Amino acid sequence: MKRKGNGVGTGVMASYGVGKFLAEFLTGAFGAIVFKFYETEIGLAAGYAALATIIYSLWNAVNDPIIGFVTNRKAPFSNKLGRRFPWIIIGLLLSAVSFVLIFAVPASWRSQVKTNPIPVFIWMVVTICLYDGVYSLWEVNYQSVYPDKFRSQAVRTKAAAISTAVGVLGVAAGFVVPPLFFSYGDIGSYLVSGWVIAAIAVAGTLLIIPGIFETKGMIERFKKQQQMIREEAKQEHRFFPSMKRALSHRDLIAFILLLFLYQSGTMCMTSSIHYVGNYILNVPSSGTTIIFAGMLIGTLLSIPLWSLLSKRLKNNQRMLLITSLVMAVFAFPMTFGRTKLFFTIFMALWGVGFGGFWTFMTPAMADIVDEIVVKDKRRDDGILMGIRAFFMRFSYASQAIVFWLIHRLTHFSSDPTSKSAQMGISLHMATVPALFFLAGAIVFYLLNTLTPAKVAKNKEELSMLDI
Repeated sequence: MKRKGNGVGTGVMASYGVGKFLAEFLTGAFGAIVFKFYETEIGLAAGYAALATIIYSLWNAVNDPIIGFVTNRKAPFSNKLGRRFPWIIIGLLLSAVSFVLIFAVPASWRSQVKTNPIPVFIWMVVTICLYDGVYSLWEVNYQSVYPDKFRSQAVRTKAAAISTAVGVLGVAAGFVVPPLFFSYGDIGSYLVSGWVIAAIAVAGTLLIIPGIFETKGMIERFKKQQQMIREEAKQEHRFFPSMKRALSHRDLIAFILLLFLYQSGTMCMTSSIHYVGNYILNVPSSGTTIIFAGMLIGTLLSIPLWSLLSKRLKNNQRMLLITSLVMAVFAFPMTFGRTKLFFTIFMALWGVGFGGFWTFMTPAMADIVDEIVVKDKRRDDGILMGIRAFFMRFSYASQAIVFWLIHRLTHFSSDPTSKSAQMGISLHMATVPALFFLAGAIVFYLLNTLTPAKVAKNKEELSMLDI
């Protein structure tokens, strides 16, 4: 295994990338299956499914930042294993188990869902909120490892490229693997698919260990910060003052708004694929595999090209803007797609922008975290990642609202194969996502102030602070 200073070698970077694989695998599977499972397989009305998803997103408003704040301070065995490592392992294992529960709706409740939807509605709310809680436990801490473990621009760029390449396989797996184990119209097969997803998550937990293991230097910096906290006024380290301080940074606001709009667009697209396959293309669940394969090919081929361009521009913030526009341009034409070949080609082209956004998303966030650490003279990246996670997963609410509104206006429940219903599917597959991506690019362009010169200056000051 090739190593660079502090043990951050290619193998460690690839192992860290397994976390991206798991995040995108679980997120992709959740987004592509859950809403459709409850609406079209269980028979829960779209309004109830949307309300459950909105409650889930509101739970995020409390869950993610608080988990980030609490776990930023200590963890079991933190003096030996670090403050992040234990939470990541525990959260991943619990995520695997809780994912299965989402599809384990009691049969007696399913049979009465049309006349008495409340029990199924409650089951959906409780299980997806439970899943989100334990998912946040690992994912918030996983994201917090990156700016502390990979500290130079060169290392961050390489780590991002490697982890993106590994992570993209998670995107593909999240869309491709579940349909291999479930079939449209067979409710029990979704539970089988859930167990397969859980098994893959457990296997990934073992592979991620080298990438998230905290070095001696990371643990020493954590101890130093804990000592500072004990010496400073306690008021400065309470939850709401910490939240207020974090949200006072303009570049963070620009980033999380872009991230929310990007994720909203991506969630609408990926959650629409099985609607497209079922009601427009009229293919079995496995028939959508080629469409996702197109996206995967476009994404993987684009990563080396984006990495080369990044070395020339040396501006992660600008690259996020460019890739958002690329996604908008290639998402919109899919509004008019009616063949598998058409969707495959344009998903491959859209994947080029997606791969770029993925490549620069984490380094851009790390640059913003550096700026905040330099300004505040402290490392509260746990709460920063909690805020980031909240806005990313609040996109589930926007996706649910879009689906509910469009399905209601196009009378989807009455006849999902009608011309109006098919046009509605095309709208939430392509038109609405394109608008989300375009809006994100505009907002980010207007609010972001971080330049390459500022980034370089922040790195110099950060090296002197040693936090």
